[in-house]
Amino acid sequence: MNRLKMPAWFFAGGLILLQMILVAIIVHGESLTFDEGDHIFAGYMMWHSGDYGLNPEHPPLVKLVATLPLLHKQLWVPELKQRMFKAEAYRDGRDFMERNDGPTHGLLFSMRLAAGVFAVGLSVMVFLMGSKLFGESAGLVALLLVVFEPNVLANSDLVTTDVGVACFFLATIYCFYRFARKPSVIGLSLTGVAAGLALASKHSGILLAPMLLGLALVEIACAERERRKRIAGTLFGGLAAIVVLAVAVLWAFYGFRYAARPAGLVLNPTLSEYAAPLTGVNSWVISHLARWHLLPESYLMGITDIHYAAQQYAIFLLGHDYPHGVWWYFPVALSIKTTLGLIGLVVLAVIALVSRRLRQRRELAYLFVPGAIYLAAAIASGMNIGTRHVLFLYPVAALLAAAGLTALAQHTQRWIWIGGALVACHVISVMAVFPAEMAYGNEAWGGTANTHKYLSDSSVDWAQQLPHIKQWVDAHPGEECWLAYSAYPDLRPQAYGIPCHPLPTAHTGWEILPVDVPETIHGYLLLSADDLEACDWPSDQLNVFERFRWMPMAEQIDHSVFVFHGDFDVHEAAALAAVQKSNILLRQKRPAEALVAAQNAVAWQSDNLLAQTALGDAQTALGDKNSARAAYQLALAAAHRLEADAQPLYVPDLEQKLLP
Repeated sequence: MNRLKMPAWFFAGGLILLQMILVAIIVHGESLTFDEGDHIFAGYMMWHSGDYGLNPEHPPLVKLVATLPLLHKQLWVPELKQRMFKAEAYRDGRDFMERNDGPTHGLLFSMRLAAGVFAVGLSVMVFLMGSKLFGESAGLVALLLVVFEPNVLANSDLVTTDVGVACFFLATIYCFYRFARKPSVIGLSLTGVAAGLALASKHSGILLAPMLLGLALVEIACAERERRKRIAGTLFGGLAAIVVLAVAVLWAFYGFRYAARPAGLVLNPTLSEYAAPLTGVNSWVISHLARWHLLPESYLMGITDIHYAAQQYAIFLLGHDYPHGVWWYFPVALSIKTTLGLIGLVVLAVIALVSRRLRQRRELAYLFVPGAIYLAAAIASGMNIGTRHVLFLYPVAALLAAAGLTALAQHTQRWIWIGGALVACHVISVMAVFPAEMAYGNEAWGGTANTHKYLSDSSVDWAQQLPHIKQWVDAHPGEECWLAYSAYPDLRPQAYGIPCHPLPTAHTGWEILPVDVPETIHGYLLLSADDLEACDWPSDQLNVFERFRWMPMAEQIDHSVFVFHGDFDVHEAAALAAVQKSNILLRQKRPAEALVAAQNAVAWQSDNLLAQTALGDAQTALGDKNSARAAYQLALAAAHRLEADAQPLYVPDLEQKLLP
């Protein structure tokens, strides 16, 4: 049979099958990422005890689907300690996976395959929407671009929410398009259900409200004048019904129960305690929704958490650490993480639009309106920790690129060759770094090996590298090694048989390191990208591995772990480890031991803000207020040397401690 005459669905099925194979290969090479243990444990507990309070930051849908393979398994469950909900879920999730799965990760593999249904769904929606709006050729081109999109590939195998919500965003928009063009009860119902699934996937599903409202206004504006009133009534009435259906679907995933936790358990902190610092309209809305039980308690807890999340994350961008998000993060990140081929194809689409060869303006509104609202919301959110938070923009860009290319190709063969070359560049660029798609960066920024110089977190290093670190360690026996691993102790390299000694990071303040860090180490030093660049610190000056950013490395692992060999002065890391040990001992009401650790920290790094603060805290706990005051004054002087936007994180607290 002539392949050119085969039906479009046959090619689409082949591309989706290829996507599934690529995703399965990636699964085998990655350890748990930072958030997956949290999601998995919460999903398991939802199935087995109806507990929706362990991971309220995200709605249940993806977690429930991913943990379906565990449904009939009786697994070991750690004892709940009623800690703050984030600490409870992360630590219990770690212990749950270490005890029940092990380094081979058979359970994780099955759960990631289950979560992969959302990636398949996303691809199906791209093909259907592209074919419906712009023709089958555009649908196939868009599908090809999405199947080989590095950010989509990197997240398709993970038990996280980003691919799921992108799938249902696209499904809702596609269903609404069909409903708007030909209103029917079935079309209305499908749109409402799809919107509900988006809400049940991630809290950003709320953005469907302004998206659908904007699209309804476009439909009204495009209608003939005499029909606008009737169309407005149909669409606005439909929107009201969609909201009701969507909220009903959301409630269904919480078992139509308001309380987040089963009888005898409460959220820690409670919703009222967690929402208390909110002010203005946010406080009013959440308090009234809770009082009237209009949305599930766990869902409201997640909405509340969103308001704090962006304030809690320091970010790393273009080689610098910032204590908060910046509005230009996503434009820059997208320019780095998007293939040059896809960028070129979007430029072709703009050419097609300006030259009026791409004429489906109403259909284009179904890309531009949702895309613009989503990007604007992402920029305003301040949640600048990875392009996964704007994953929805990639299928939108693929659909736009495909529409532009097919429109231009109808006029002259030259555009076919140009577009084909750009598609080839897109695919080749992605496969050249496969399966290390997490760290992908395009060639204009120096390629994937250099992405860590500009971005961090889930755009480069989401703690996924442990199997490859283990392979590296096994290939270098007999040498002592030290590892700064971005997720330790929330994830532990020891569970994979990695013998390297841990080094302190921004996250190791939860647990005392099992070995003291000496001032000088010998052998191999392995630094995760996030720790090399100190992306979790609000200031470059707090980077204990700063000097290694400029040192030649021996090799890279997964483009996100960097290997150095020799003798190294790590007195800054030793000081940080001592600071964290002192803080933990103080929390354990052991001030004398905390003082010793703080004095060690100051001995290693006397001008360090954190070391002097720890010393002052330990001296205060022991009643030595004069010595504590001297330490706080030195710490305050160090705080004033930080970048201006990082100083508010430390200066007010130190000034408070210096009050008589």
